[in-house]
Amino acid sequence: MNDISENNLVRFMKITKKKNGIFANFRIKGMKGGSVYSTSIEVDIAAAEVDAGDPLEKIIDACARIAVREYKKTEPRFEGLAAI
Repeated sequence: MNDISENNLVRFMKITKKKNGIFANFRIKGMKGGSVYSTSIEVDIAAAEVDAGDPLEKIIDACARIAVREYKKTEPRFEGLAAI
């Protein structure tokens, strides 16, 4: 991450089809307090209340909104050295 404008940017990666549904995949990279993090989020398009026949832009937009909302809710926890 060379540019601050790329901090916490949600990037669409791809659409994947699995046995249990069709998913939109996103990646978020960021930097805060001297640490750099990266996470990937997979959103079921059925949860976004869009149809597979809808335009791709609409599917990506609806799924990205869910990804951002759920990402903001997360509170990561440290596993600790005892678990290693």
